[in-house]
Amino acid sequence: MPQQGWSKKRERQYEHIKDGLEDKGKPEEVAKEIAARTVNKERAQAGESEQASKTSTEDISASRRGGLRSHRGEGGRTKDQLYAEAQKKNVEGRSSMTKDELEKAVDDA
Repeated sequence: MPQQGWSKKRERQYEHIKDGLEDKGKPEEVAKEIAARTVNKERAQAGESEQASKTSTEDISASRRGGLRSHRGEGGRTKDQLYAEAQKKNVEGRSSMTKDELEKAVDDA
């Protein structure tokens, strides 16, 4: 799926991301799409693309972000994210809860 206009570096980056995702068990089509989106965002942030969305250029890079914003995918929410949600929902006893307990309490609240 390497696209026209990609440099050799971006093609290597695409293959590296795609292969890594496939090694982790992602289906090939999903791995291709994630890799292409990641490379295109990196290109936009580096000023290599003709058009770019505001979020592509002003957000942190996809490679750096990792799973920071995930909620249910790739390991779910972090304990800090769950704690913040529990705080917003005024969950009692949240400070002494484990991650699993926080997740259950937040989902039940």
